Amino acid sequence: MIENIKHIVLKTEHLSIGYYSKKQSSVIASNINIELQKGTLVGLVGANGIGKSTLLRTLTKVQPPLDGDIFINSKSIKNFTNIELAKSLSLVLTESVASKNLSVFELVALGRQPYTNWVGQLTEDDIYSITEALIKTNTEELKDKKCYELSDGQLQKVMIARALAQNTDLIILDEPTTHLDMYHKAYILKLLQKLVKETNKTILFSSHEIDLAIQLCDSMIVMREKDVVSQSPGKLIEQGVFETLFPKDLIGFDNSTGSFRVKK
Repeated sequence: MIENIKHIVLKTEHLSIGYYSKKQSSVIASNINIELQKGTLVGLVGANGIGKSTLLRTLTKVQPPLDGDIFINSKSIKNFTNIELAKSLSLVLTESVASKNLSVFELVALGRQPYTNWVGQLTEDDIYSITEALIKTNTEELKDKKCYELSDGQLQKVMIARALAQNTDLIILDEPTTHLDMYHKAYILKLLQKLVKETNKTILFSSHEIDLAIQLCDSMIVMREKDVVSQSPGKLIEQGVFETLFPKDLIGFDNSTGSFRVKK
């Protein structure tokens, strides 16, 4: 019988994250050891201010780790050039688009920058990747619209299309459901789940929508004050991890429904 070997797209070893100030360091979280398998949807959750964005910035080389190492497809992130990194991971941030005068097609085309020549001329392969990304995110009918004409939900789908067009094994999103109503929060997370199944990419996103993440994710990373744990949602529920996220005097977690509740 052939053993099914798991492909680890991203791995951390004894990672410590935080900030350097003058000659001191401020540690936010330490000894982080996580593995993200190929073709999985992974949710990063935790209380406000726990360090989710700091972890994502560190994983994407936006800021340096305090200690430890990060590997993408078994190669240390320290050894990636900027172009190599842009061909390995794509990032969707919560910041607004720099120029909303761009058309949707032009914005998604920016995802091809790591592959275009020095004048940015699009090849047939680039146009194919852009078109496929628009189709997969249900935004093809928006391609001629200007970004300022889009709703928040439409713009978020277009940003995801840009990441898809970049054609990386790993896509990382920081709070992709911010400013969206409940329907569009669920829509975006369901879209991410669908894209994982269709493309076999690994998608990691941070979110406050813990209930939705529990329902949709293959695995989750939970940041707590004392540690960072990663497992399937079912195992995290069994281990009582979600019950420890918030003060028990106000918020409780119902293991039977996998959801949080306000205590009366």
